[in-house]
Amino acid sequence: MALVPSGSGGAPVIAEVEMNGGADQSSATVRATVVQASTVFYDTPATLDKAERLIAEAAGYGSQLVVFPEAFVGGYPRGSTFGFGISISITNPKDKGKGEFQKYYAAAIDVPGPEVTRLAAMAGKYKVFLVMGVIEREGYTLYCSVLFFDPLGRYLGKHRKLMPTALERIIWGFGDGSTIPVYDTPLGKIGALICWENKMPLLRTALYGKGKAFHVC
Repeated sequence: MALVPSGSGGAPVIAEVEMNGGADQSSATVRATVVQASTVFYDTPATLDKAERLIAEAAGYGSQLVVFPEAFVGGYPRGSTFGFGISISITNPKDKGKGEFQKYYAAAIDVPGPEVTRLAAMAGKYKVFLVMGVIEREGYTLYCSVLFFDPLGRYLGKHRKLMPTALERIIWGFGDGSTIPVYDTPLGKIGALICWENKMPLLRTALYGKGKAFHVC
């Protein structure tokens, strides 16, 4: 595997990866892009616009697989407790936290839903396999999830983070064993885990047992 410098100038927001760099060049090469960029917090339409610009840039480099960070759509609540536990406001922490959580909840997306349809259309437009970190909303519960899309513009499915880490547990619900997919694609079998899940040996073993070739995390 070899990193390929981005040609966009300045601080790169994407890292391109040739998956067989340094290996037998007679074997198939898969070109992947790992996006390193931030959410437009509390503004999901703007975040999706940003995602499309980055996908278009990656596709311009010939990428076949484009991977976004954890919680890119919806945002990672770093430093936020939304009024639980340690106060985030000296004056009226719970009221302030309640308002902040309402905005965070509103920025999450339904799966399936219009934002998923738009992401699928992006994957189809730019002919890439797309792996996107999102905050998923189901009823009154939020989940940290990964969504998978193919170059035909189809939503393939999702993985929900099984066990949120530390204070994440006061914000996100728990996933379960029903969303540990591995997708068989022309590039190879693609699966994903999120952050600290990579420290869970049995969860990794479940993916290995399904023949996963690309481990996206």
